Amino acid sequence: MSSTKTKILAITGSTRKNSSNFKILNYISKHFQSEFEVEIFEDLASLPHFNPDLDIENPPKEIASFRNKIKDADGVIICTPEYVFSLPGSLKNALEWCVSTTIFSNKKAGLITASASGEMGHEQLLLVMKTLEANFDDKTQLLIQGIRGKVNAEGEIIDSGTAEALQNFTKNLENRFL
Repeated sequence: MSSTKTKILAITGSTRKNSSNFKILNYISKHFQSEFEVEIFEDLASLPHFNPDLDIENPPKEIASFRNKIKDADGVIICTPEYVFSLPGSLKNALEWCVSTTIFSNKKAGLITASASGEMGHEQLLLVMKTLEANFDDKTQLLIQGIRGKVNAEGEIIDSGTAEALQNFTKNLENRFL
């Protein structure tokens, strides 16, 4: 790998401050800083509701900025909870703003669902990102169930299996850039 770090835009699917999903992205950012330069995007709540009529010529400035962050990144990591057996509405809204573009087409992606159960939300995340033509595979997606018991208040991964899974996930994502 070259001396230039891989630029990753990490999107947290939770709007909760200091959520478990934010803690996972922060953990990746800190523990893999020699491999990745990570920018964590926490502003889903500031994005306007998706409206195709507003997307015709000049999307809202918040959307243009969000899209540029995706476009300028070498890859994207999404870490999201599952709400009511689905993706959080704020994350789905952000991704809907990307449908009329090709910014995710062949963009290398890592997809993590970290929740109590997460199975259905994870399936939906994979489906949406496949529809947007993101470039991921079985090794660059991860379901972490029972997340609240695996990350402490300081953001440390306290479950060795989860720490190992994140290590493997990150190494597999890094290998996609080689």
